[in-house]
Amino acid sequence: MLINLDHLLNNKVMKKAVLSLSGGMDSSSLLLHLLANGYEVTALGFDYGQKHKVELERAASLVKYINSDPSQGWLSMDYRTIKHQIIKLDGLSHLLNSALVTGGADVPEGHYEQDNMKETVVPNRNKIFSSLIQAVALSEATRGGKHQVEIAMGIHAGDHAIYPDCRQEFRDADMEAFKIGNWDSELVTVTTPYLNLNKFDILEDGQKSCDILGLDFNEVYKRTNTSYKPIKITTEYKWFKIDDEGNVYGDEQITPVDVWYSDYKSAASVERIEAFIKLGRPDPVEYADENGPTTWEVAKNHVEEVLAQHSK
Repeated sequence: MLINLDHLLNNKVMKKAVLSLSGGMDSSSLLLHLLANGYEVTALGFDYGQKHKVELERAASLVKYINSDPSQGWLSMDYRTIKHQIIKLDGLSHLLNSALVTGGADVPEGHYEQDNMKETVVPNRNKIFSSLIQAVALSEATRGGKHQVEIAMGIHAGDHAIYPDCRQEFRDADMEAFKIGNWDSELVTVTTPYLNLNKFDILEDGQKSCDILGLDFNEVYKRTNTSYKPIKITTEYKWFKIDDEGNVYGDEQITPVDVWYSDYKSAASVERIEAFIKLGRPDPVEYADENGPTTWEVAKNHVEEVLAQHSK
Protein backbone atom coordinates (compact mmCIF):
# COMPACT_ATOMS: atom_id res chain seq x y z
CA MET A 1 0.00 0.00 0.00
CA LEU A 2 1.77 3.14 -1.22
CA ILE A 3 0.46 6.40 0.20
CA ASN A 4 1.87 9.74 -0.89
CA LEU A 5 2.68 11.70 2.25
CA ASP A 6 4.74 14.37 0.52
CA HIS A 7 2.06 17.00 1.05
CA LEU A 8 2.33 16.47 4.81
CA LEU A 9 6.07 16.93 4.97
CA ASN A 10 8.44 19.87 5.04
CA ASN A 11 5.92 22.41 6.30
CA LYS A 12 8.15 24.60 8.43
CA VAL A 13 5.54 26.47 10.49
CA MET A 14 6.28 26.14 14.21
CA LYS A 15 3.48 24.36 16.05
CA LYS A 16 3.35 22.56 19.38
CA ALA A 17 2.71 18.85 19.93
CA VAL A 18 2.78 16.47 22.87
CA LEU A 19 3.78 13.02 21.71
CA SER A 20 3.44 9.62 23.35
CA LEU A 21 6.97 8.32 22.62
CA SER A 22 7.24 4.66 23.60
CA GLY A 23 10.57 4.07 21.87
CA GLY A 24 8.94 1.80 19.30
CA MET A 25 9.12 2.19 15.54
CA ASP A 26 5.73 3.85 15.17
CA SER A 27 6.04 6.63 17.75
CA SER A 28 9.67 7.24 16.78
CA SER A 29 8.61 7.65 13.14
CA LEU A 30 5.89 10.03 14.29
CA LEU A 31 8.48 12.07 16.19
CA LEU A 32 10.40 12.49 12.93
CA HIS A 33 7.18 13.30 11.09
CA LEU A 34 6.34 16.06 13.55
CA LEU A 35 9.81 17.58 13.35
CA ALA A 36 9.68 17.47 9.55
CA ASN A 37 6.38 19.33 9.75
CA GLY A 38 7.79 22.08 11.95
CA TYR A 39 6.45 21.04 15.35
CA GLU A 40 8.02 21.85 18.69
CA VAL A 41 7.69 18.49 20.47
CA THR A 42 7.25 17.46 24.08
CA ALA A 43 7.73 13.67 24.16
CA LEU A 44 6.41 11.54 27.02
CA GLY A 45 7.33 7.92 27.77
CA PHE A 46 5.74 5.68 30.39
CA ASP A 47 7.37 3.12 32.65
CA TYR A 48 4.48 0.87 33.65
CA GLY A 49 6.52 -2.23 34.42
CA GLN A 50 6.71 -3.48 30.83
CA LYS A 51 9.02 -6.39 30.12
CA HIS A 52 10.43 -4.53 27.15
CA LYS A 53 11.55 -1.53 29.20
CA VAL A 54 14.55 -1.24 26.90
CA GLU A 55 12.20 0.74 24.64
CA LEU A 56 12.48 3.66 27.07
CA GLU A 57 16.27 3.55 26.84
CA ARG A 58 16.03 3.57 23.06
CA ALA A 59 13.66 6.56 23.14
CA ALA A 60 16.06 8.52 25.34
CA SER A 61 18.94 7.60 23.03
CA LEU A 62 17.00 8.73 19.96
CA VAL A 63 16.07 12.08 21.50
CA LYS A 64 19.70 12.62 22.53
CA TYR A 65 20.88 11.79 19.01
CA ILE A 66 18.43 14.19 17.37
CA ASN A 67 19.06 16.99 19.87
CA SER A 68 22.85 16.77 19.70
CA ASP A 69 23.59 15.83 16.06
CA PRO A 70 25.62 18.79 14.74
CA SER A 71 25.34 17.64 11.13
CA GLN A 72 21.69 18.62 10.82
CA GLY A 73 21.25 21.52 8.44
CA TRP A 74 17.75 22.10 9.76
CA LEU A 75 19.08 23.28 13.15
CA SER A 76 19.52 26.71 11.62
CA MET A 77 15.75 26.91 11.16
CA ASP A 78 13.19 27.81 13.84
CA TYR A 79 13.93 24.69 15.81
CA ARG A 80 13.62 23.97 19.50
CA THR A 81 15.13 21.00 21.30
CA ILE A 82 12.80 18.06 21.91
CA LYS A 83 11.66 17.99 25.52
CA HIS A 84 11.58 14.40 26.77
CA GLN A 85 10.15 13.08 30.04
CA ILE A 86 9.70 9.50 31.26
CA ILE A 87 6.83 9.10 33.71
CA LYS A 88 7.11 6.22 36.18
CA LEU A 89 3.88 4.48 37.18
CA ASP A 90 5.35 2.67 40.19
CA GLY A 91 3.32 -0.10 41.77
CA LEU A 92 1.07 -0.64 38.77
CA SER A 93 2.55 -3.67 37.01
CA HIS A 94 1.75 -6.30 39.67
CA LEU A 95 -1.90 -5.18 39.57
CA LEU A 96 -2.24 -5.69 35.83
CA ASN A 97 -3.08 -8.89 33.97
CA SER A 98 -1.09 -8.84 30.74
CA ALA A 99 1.71 -10.78 29.09
CA LEU A 100 3.54 -7.48 28.50
CA VAL A 101 4.20 -6.63 32.15
CA THR A 102 6.73 -8.12 34.52
CA GLY A 103 5.26 -11.21 36.17
CA GLY A 104 2.77 -11.78 33.34
CA ALA A 105 2.46 -14.80 31.06
CA ASP A 106 4.94 -15.46 28.26
CA VAL A 107 4.65 -13.13 25.28
CA PRO A 108 3.14 -15.13 22.39
CA GLU A 109 4.99 -15.78 19.15
CA GLY A 110 3.74 -16.08 15.60
CA HIS A 111 1.86 -13.86 13.15
CA TYR A 112 0.58 -10.54 14.49
CA GLU A 113 -3.03 -11.18 13.40
CA GLN A 114 -3.43 -14.33 15.48
CA ASP A 115 -5.83 -14.33 18.43
CA ASN A 116 -3.04 -15.02 20.89
CA MET A 117 -1.87 -11.42 20.39
CA LYS A 118 -4.78 -10.42 22.66
CA GLU A 119 -2.61 -11.62 25.53
CA THR A 120 -0.45 -8.55 24.93
CA VAL A 121 -3.30 -6.16 25.68
CA VAL A 122 -2.61 -4.09 28.80
CA PRO A 123 -5.97 -3.19 30.40
CA ASN A 124 -6.86 0.46 29.78
CA ARG A 125 -3.25 1.30 28.89
CA ASN A 126 -3.95 3.99 26.32
CA LYS A 127 -6.57 5.58 28.58
CA ILE A 128 -4.01 5.79 31.38
CA PHE A 129 -1.46 7.31 29.02
CA SER A 130 -3.90 9.68 27.31
CA SER A 131 -5.10 11.17 30.60
CA LEU A 132 -1.54 12.17 31.47
CA ILE A 133 -0.79 13.35 27.94
CA GLN A 134 -3.96 15.45 27.92
CA ALA A 135 -2.97 17.06 31.23
CA VAL A 136 0.46 17.98 29.86
CA ALA A 137 -0.96 19.22 26.55
CA LEU A 138 -3.51 21.45 28.26
CA SER A 139 -0.82 22.83 30.55
CA GLU A 140 1.34 23.63 27.52
CA ALA A 141 -1.64 25.27 25.82
CA THR A 142 -2.33 27.63 28.74
CA ARG A 143 1.21 28.42 29.87
CA GLY A 144 2.24 31.99 29.05
CA GLY A 145 -1.01 32.77 27.28
CA LYS A 146 -3.30 30.56 25.25
CA HIS A 147 -2.35 28.70 22.08
CA GLN A 148 -3.18 25.50 20.24
CA VAL A 149 -1.44 22.23 21.11
CA GLU A 150 -1.84 18.91 19.34
CA ILE A 151 -1.64 15.49 20.97
CA ALA A 152 0.16 13.11 18.60
CA MET A 153 -0.24 9.35 18.80
CA GLY A 154 1.29 6.70 16.53
CA ILE A 155 -1.58 4.20 16.53
CA HIS A 156 -2.03 2.51 13.14
CA ALA A 157 -4.32 0.20 11.18
CA GLY A 158 -2.55 -2.95 12.38
CA ASP A 159 -3.48 -2.13 15.98
CA HIS A 160 -7.25 -1.94 15.51
CA ALA A 161 -8.17 -5.62 15.58
CA ILE A 162 -6.16 -6.45 18.72
CA TYR A 163 -6.19 -3.24 20.75
CA PRO A 164 -9.64 -1.63 21.20
CA ASP A 165 -8.07 1.50 22.68
CA CYS A 166 -6.34 2.15 19.36
CA ARG A 167 -9.59 2.53 17.46
CA GLN A 168 -11.02 5.86 16.33
CA GLU A 169 -14.24 5.45 18.32
CA PHE A 170 -12.21 5.14 21.51
CA ARG A 171 -10.12 8.19 20.68
CA ASP A 172 -13.28 10.23 19.96
CA ALA A 173 -14.98 9.20 23.21
CA ASP A 174 -11.81 9.80 25.20
CA MET A 175 -11.39 13.32 23.82
CA GLU A 176 -15.06 14.09 24.46
CA ALA A 177 -14.58 13.17 28.14
CA PHE A 178 -11.48 15.39 28.25
CA LYS A 179 -13.42 18.32 26.78
CA ILE A 180 -16.26 17.91 29.28
CA GLY A 181 -13.89 17.71 32.24
CA ASN A 182 -11.55 20.64 31.56
CA TRP A 183 -11.63 24.40 31.01
CA ASP A 184 -9.91 25.61 27.81
CA SER A 185 -10.00 22.08 26.40
CA GLU A 186 -10.79 23.52 22.97
CA LEU A 187 -7.10 24.48 22.78
CA VAL A 188 -6.11 20.81 22.55
CA THR A 189 -6.70 18.59 19.55
CA VAL A 190 -5.53 15.09 18.55
CA THR A 191 -3.60 14.07 15.47
CA THR A 192 -3.22 10.42 14.47
CA PRO A 193 -1.67 10.57 10.98
CA TYR A 194 -0.93 6.84 10.93
CA LEU A 195 -4.41 5.72 11.94
CA ASN A 196 -5.21 4.10 8.59
CA LEU A 197 -1.64 3.16 7.63
CA ASN A 198 0.23 -0.09 8.10
CA LYS A 199 3.73 -0.68 9.48
CA PHE A 200 5.37 -0.40 6.07
CA ASP A 201 3.65 2.91 5.33
CA ILE A 202 4.91 4.26 8.65
CA LEU A 203 8.46 3.13 8.02
CA GLU A 204 8.38 4.66 4.55
CA ASP A 205 7.16 7.93 6.04
CA GLY A 206 9.99 7.76 8.58
CA GLN A 207 12.49 7.34 5.77
CA LYS A 208 11.12 10.45 4.04
CA SER A 209 11.31 12.42 7.29
CA CYS A 210 14.93 11.35 7.80
CA ASP A 211 15.74 12.70 4.33
CA ILE A 212 14.06 16.02 5.08
CA LEU A 213 15.75 16.40 8.46
CA GLY A 214 19.15 15.23 7.30
CA LEU A 215 19.17 12.35 9.76
CA ASP A 216 20.86 8.99 9.21
CA PHE A 217 18.09 6.38 8.80
CA ASN A 218 20.12 3.58 10.40
CA GLU A 219 21.21 5.74 13.32
CA VAL A 220 17.56 6.60 13.97
CA TYR A 221 16.04 3.14 13.70
CA LYS A 222 18.74 1.29 15.61
CA ARG A 223 17.55 3.50 18.48
CA THR A 224 14.08 1.96 18.45
CA ASN A 225 12.64 -1.23 19.90
CA THR A 226 9.60 -3.14 18.69
CA SER A 227 10.33 -6.48 20.33
CA TYR A 228 8.02 -7.54 23.17
CA LYS A 229 10.57 -10.25 24.06
CA PRO A 230 13.94 -8.47 24.06
CA ILE A 231 16.91 -10.68 24.89
CA LYS A 232 19.56 -9.55 27.36
CA ILE A 233 23.05 -10.94 26.78
CA THR A 234 25.81 -10.14 29.23
CA THR A 235 29.28 -9.79 27.77
CA GLU A 236 32.63 -9.03 29.36
CA TYR A 237 34.27 -5.71 28.61
CA LYS A 238 38.04 -5.92 29.13
CA TRP A 239 40.10 -2.83 29.80
CA PHE A 240 43.27 -1.52 31.44
CA LYS A 241 44.08 1.54 33.48
CA ILE A 242 46.07 4.24 31.69
CA ASP A 243 48.07 6.98 33.41
CA ASP A 244 48.27 10.63 32.35
CA GLU A 245 51.11 9.83 29.96
CA GLY A 246 49.17 7.08 28.20
CA ASN A 247 51.01 4.18 29.81
CA VAL A 248 49.09 1.02 30.72
CA TYR A 249 49.48 -0.15 34.30
CA GLY A 250 47.94 -2.69 36.66
CA ASP A 251 46.03 -5.87 35.92
CA GLU A 252 43.43 -6.34 33.22
CA GLN A 253 39.99 -5.15 34.37
CA ILE A 254 36.80 -6.99 33.47
CA THR A 255 33.41 -5.31 33.58
CA PRO A 256 30.17 -7.14 32.72
CA VAL A 257 28.03 -5.25 30.22
CA ASP A 258 24.38 -6.03 29.47
CA VAL A 259 23.41 -5.71 25.81
CA TRP A 260 19.78 -5.87 24.70
CA TYR A 261 18.88 -7.58 21.43
CA SER A 262 15.54 -7.82 19.65
CA ASP A 263 13.91 -11.19 19.21
CA TYR A 264 12.51 -12.02 15.78
CA LYS A 265 9.76 -14.49 16.70
CA SER A 266 7.26 -12.47 18.73
CA ALA A 267 4.38 -11.08 16.70
CA ALA A 268 5.40 -7.44 17.07
CA SER A 269 8.88 -8.24 15.77
CA VAL A 270 7.43 -10.18 12.83
CA GLU A 271 5.38 -7.14 11.84
CA ARG A 272 8.41 -4.84 12.08
CA ILE A 273 10.69 -7.13 10.08
CA GLU A 274 8.02 -7.51 7.39
CA ALA A 275 8.02 -3.71 6.99
CA PHE A 276 11.79 -3.62 6.52
CA ILE A 277 11.59 -6.45 4.00
CA LYS A 278 9.03 -4.47 1.99
CA LEU A 279 11.18 -1.35 2.24
CA GLY A 280 14.08 -3.31 0.81
CA ARG A 281 16.66 -2.51 3.44
CA PRO A 282 17.98 -4.39 6.51
CA ASP A 283 16.80 -3.48 9.98
CA PRO A 284 19.69 -1.80 11.85
CA VAL A 285 18.72 -3.22 15.26
CA GLU A 286 20.62 -6.28 16.45
CA TYR A 287 18.75 -9.59 16.65
CA ALA A 288 19.24 -12.67 18.81
CA ASP A 289 17.53 -15.94 19.69
CA GLU A 290 17.96 -18.72 22.27
CA ASN A 291 21.41 -19.45 20.79
CA GLY A 292 22.72 -15.91 21.08
CA PRO A 293 23.20 -13.00 18.66
CA THR A 294 22.25 -13.69 15.07
CA THR A 295 22.10 -11.95 11.70
CA TRP A 296 19.49 -9.93 9.86
CA GLU A 297 19.31 -12.70 7.27
CA VAL A 298 18.30 -15.27 9.90
CA ALA A 299 15.59 -12.95 11.23
CA LYS A 300 14.42 -12.10 7.71
CA ASN A 301 14.22 -15.75 6.62
CA HIS A 302 12.23 -16.71 9.72
CA VAL A 303 9.69 -13.96 9.13
CA GLU A 304 9.33 -14.85 5.47
CA GLU A 305 8.50 -18.42 6.55
CA VAL A 306 5.92 -17.15 9.07
CA LEU A 307 4.29 -14.92 6.44
CA ALA A 308 4.22 -17.73 3.88
CA GLN A 309 2.62 -20.09 6.40
CA HIS A 310 0.04 -17.48 7.40
CA SER A 311 -0.96 -16.82 3.78
CA LYS A 312 -1.87 -20.46 3.15
